[in-house]
Amino acid sequence: MKFGIIRERKNPPDRRVVLSPEACQKVLENHPKAEIVVEPSPIRVFKDKEYKAVGLEVASKMEECDVLLGVKEVPIDALIPNKKYFFFSHTIKKQPYNRKLLKAILAKNIEMYDHEVITNQKEQRVVAFGRYAGIVGAYNGFRAYGLKYGTYKLPKAETLADQVELISELKKIKLPNIKIMLTGRGRVGNGAREMLDGMGMRKVNVAEYLEEEFKEPVYCQIDASEYNKRKDGVRGNKADFFANPEEYKTNFTRFTRVTDFYIAGHFYGDGAPYLYTREDAKHPNFKIKVVADVSCDIDGPVATTIRPSTIAKPIYGYDPKTEKETNFKNKSAIAVMAVDNLPCELPNDASVGFGAAFMKHVIPAFFNKDEDGVLKRARMTRNGKLTKRYSYLQNYVDGKE
Repeated sequence: MKFGIIRERKNPPDRRVVLSPEACQKVLENHPKAEIVVEPSPIRVFKDKEYKAVGLEVASKMEECDVLLGVKEVPIDALIPNKKYFFFSHTIKKQPYNRKLLKAILAKNIEMYDHEVITNQKEQRVVAFGRYAGIVGAYNGFRAYGLKYGTYKLPKAETLADQVELISELKKIKLPNIKIMLTGRGRVGNGAREMLDGMGMRKVNVAEYLEEEFKEPVYCQIDASEYNKRKDGVRGNKADFFANPEEYKTNFTRFTRVTDFYIAGHFYGDGAPYLYTREDAKHPNFKIKVVADVSCDIDGPVATTIRPSTIAKPIYGYDPKTEKETNFKNKSAIAVMAVDNLPCELPNDASVGFGAAFMKHVIPAFFNKDEDGVLKRARMTRNGKLTKRYSYLQNYVDGKE
């Protein structure tokens, strides 16, 4: 099996890669029948010479490879027919902007595997960048806080080498006695928590957060069962919420009265209630002034997120009265950081972490006859057709929805 590590061609440039030079070495050690060729790239976080240094072939020979590994969508004109591809296609939710891409994948008889649907037998995702989105998102949120109030200046995350450097910068800042809310206990939420803990910030429980005043900055991490409640008053739980989201209403507004800075790291499912609405943000008791929306659902559960922001311009202001964008430094404005490709700012760490998961869960499937069904579950297309699992996309491909 010959694997090709493709050059990322999407704009803006993405410096991440599926396998680092060290990861490639491990793949070859563990699987004697594997071969790896690396396509030259001027932007990749690991230089061509670093791959050559560990004995890998760096050459424009992707046509000779069986399986091509990338991160972002491959431009249609760069797709090589009759190959197996791994990348984030951003089509599984019927995203209109990538319909042509999926049509081209089918037309070119490509066997497409989407990183987003690589799961274990329990249908849990096993390969993801979420932790790094949380890490960078939390850092960017603190940077936004300092810029809004003019109290300190943090360098951009993309100028720092790794998570250790991010935490080192955060340790230098002095915060007032603010309360920070973090939603989510998955990869994203826990990635953000790593940063708060790395700073040495005190963690408090829900009752303390809502009722007490502190002489230091504190944070509280909550999940779905704490920011939602059943409409019928019956005691709910997380499993019930995910199974029946329409039976719930938000219980988050009790936190908006005491929160200064909010980090949104939760997963939002169809039919779930919004955490807070635009009307909620108009209320005199709504205290939040900085939002780091790592989840970045536009016009969604975090109503102040009206558009994604960019790494180049990561912060914008939201005026609760007019519901329009404004200068984030205005006194009445809520500063919003809603960069939708956060892991790109930490390409080294993100690539190493992603590669470790890919080596553990995906590579073995090519050599053990896919005994756990990892490839079967992630295979979206085969022989020019959608596979049964992804047949729900047919009308989307045909332009009927």
